[in-house]
Amino acid sequence: MGRKKAAGDAPPLKLFYIFYSQDRWNNWLASLRDMSFEPVAGSDEMPEGIIALFRFTEDITIEVLKIVRLFQNKRFSKEDALEKLKEVEIIVMCECPDGKLGEVIENLQLTLLVLFGGCRRYVNGDFEKDVKALVKKGRECGDADMDGALAAAGSLAAAVIDGASCCGKYLKDDAETTTLFDDWLVEVETIKEAMESLDDFDEAPPGEDE
Repeated sequence: MGRKKAAGDAPPLKLFYIFYSQDRWNNWLASLRDMSFEPVAGSDEMPEGIIALFRFTEDITIEVLKIVRLFQNKRFSKEDALEKLKEVEIIVMCECPDGKLGEVIENLQLTLLVLFGGCRRYVNGDFEKDVKALVKKGRECGDADMDGALAAAGSLAAAVIDGASCCGKYLKDDAETTTLFDDWLVEVETIKEAMESLDDFDEAPPGEDE
């Protein structure tokens, strides 16, 4: 038996792995369409639509971060990783459906801007690593400077992918005082948890010895 190659020994590969498909996206939309996102009077339970939306967001986040993990493991070149990210982004950032569901998906798309932006920044090596300074910058930008807030949040996401600790202690409990930047911080925390869940994720090259 030959020696099993380490991930670092393998050149970037053309892996035939579908990270996110249009059918998968459509199936999620279909399941959300008939769900309620409004609180039930007299109940402390979270609406079924909100629970499903959280799982939807988590599903997309994990699949997108698999691309980054394979890039880290040298299974993808920089160019291939960026192309794979773009393919998923095109599916997720599509035209929203009509009605209430459209409003929900539009908010989801706004939240996921930091996922795709952060992944691109990480792959390109274009990010800052001072978490405290980035949170301060993002809060200063607030909703008045969305581009600046997104740039700060994207750098935070990339820093977390790179191993930085964030952002639990910076999350606000008061929904009335939060901005979109605070929503992005929640997604950055989801990115952190997803990356931890992918510690052992890898795709072996075809024909690699067991």
